Amino acid sequence: MKTIRVAAAVICDSLISRKRIFATARGYGNYRGQWEFPGGKIEEGETPQQALAREIREELDTVITVGERIGRVEYDYPEFHLSMDCFWCGIKEGHLTLLEAEDARWLEKSTLDSVPWLPADAMLIETIRRGMS
Repeated sequence: MKTIRVAAAVICDSLISRKRIFATARGYGNYRGQWEFPGGKIEEGETPQQALAREIREELDTVITVGERIGRVEYDYPEFHLSMDCFWCGIKEGHLTLLEAEDARWLEKSTLDSVPWLPADAMLIETIRRGMS
């Protein structure tokens, strides 16, 4: 099975207090309409942090600060194995403009379960909840 390495951004309203996080609804493919943390594939020669900064510029027209790593998820989708590094991130410059996703929301600790997460992203929700204020 093919392995795809990706990096995902848990963009917070503040890297210090983390009261709200930004999530997007996938706008294409088999999993369209399901929710995820924005990010994308790690290209040859990139670190996960570099890939994340590039992907967020491309997908959301925003410059981010990549903070500490939350964790790594290994998940088998029917078509591929996903290896996803997930990081706390903050907005450095820009306004989170949706260029690929079909919807987005700021979620609080109490509303994390209000969207249908993609399976790999869902595996991180409890860890993220514990890291929020």
